Amino acid sequence: MNFMNVALKQAIKAYKKQDVPVGAVIVKDNKIISKAYNKKELKKNSIKHAEIIAIEKACKKLKTWHLDNCILYVTLEPCMMCTGAIIQSRIQKVVYATENPNHGFLQSNYDVKKIYNIQIEKNNEIYSKKSSELLKLFFREQRK
Repeated sequence: MNFMNVALKQAIKAYKKQDVPVGAVIVKDNKIISKAYNKKELKKNSIKHAEIIAIEKACKKLKTWHLDNCILYVTLEPCMMCTGAIIQSRIQKVVYATENPNHGFLQSNYDVKKIYNIQIEKNNEIYSKKSSELLKLFFREQRK
């Protein structure tokens, strides 16, 4: 299964609900544990990022906050808040589709990889392009 494709479908759900189009999927043992999309605008709550919601759902499903051996697939590089939640939940690997030049924290912060031993991987250019185009479309429409 292509987990980044599932994350992109989650991002499209956010876009259709007029929220920043970011989607996230958490996988363990090659099975989807949780999936989520941004609900910051919908819920009027600054912490309702796709990654945070996916982590909450995964913890509930697994009945633990230890998400060891889990992989997070997300369409946009996580921000500082989401990176903190990733570290706290002990997710071992993060795969993201496109960089977040304004608020991205995961890739740009060397200490995250070094100290917390989190594997970080940028997904292939196809998903990077799709995610980037969806984000650009969303923000272009917001400026109208």
